[in-house]
Amino acid sequence: MSTFGAGAQLWRRRLFEAEAGLTKFVVDSQGGKHLDRLIEVKHEIYGAIPQSGPAAESEWKSAFFRAQAAMERFVVRNFGHEKLGAWAETNGTIYGAIDDEGRNDAVTPLRRLESQAALYGSKMRWLSASAADATLEIAHCAIWDYREQARARGVTITLEAPCEYCVPATTSLINAKGLRAECTLSEQPGGARGCIWNASR
Repeated sequence: MSTFGAGAQLWRRRLFEAEAGLTKFVVDSQGGKHLDRLIEVKHEIYGAIPQSGPAAESEWKSAFFRAQAAMERFVVRNFGHEKLGAWAETNGTIYGAIDDEGRNDAVTPLRRLESQAALYGSKMRWLSASAADATLEIAHCAIWDYREQARARGVTITLEAPCEYCVPATTSLINAKGLRAECTLSEQPGGARGCIWNASR
């Protein structure tokens, strides 16, 4: 039985999916010439994660965020910004391969998205939740806040918006369950960013 809390477990799993997806992306792209830089970024990723014991959720949160930032930087610098979506899609492939929750259930991938957004303290509500058709609204995506706080701490943020990665990644999560995905981005009058996701058969 895992000694990690639910939040730490999800951060660890997201880090695994993204790193495994990155390796698959490089292989699929025949990116052998980037091997040295790939090894460097993997060293950066694994050199920063908690090494032993039931690390606190905040430690895994920081480890994932820094790993994600490093991988985004690697992909954009070595393959171009236009390939970011292809990498994000491979992460969904990894998720589909290892996740044992129900296929063709529209709630399943959106529940995963809800859990991810909750780790940042996002404000959400379900608009519908059936196996055939489910819709989740994220009224305030708090990852925007966290990214700006990280930037202020000196973390290099490559992307203008988290949606540049999140939209293709979440689309791939939903597609991996044999479902169709639709996303509408939004901005509240006060400046809060959000989105509405629909998964359907």
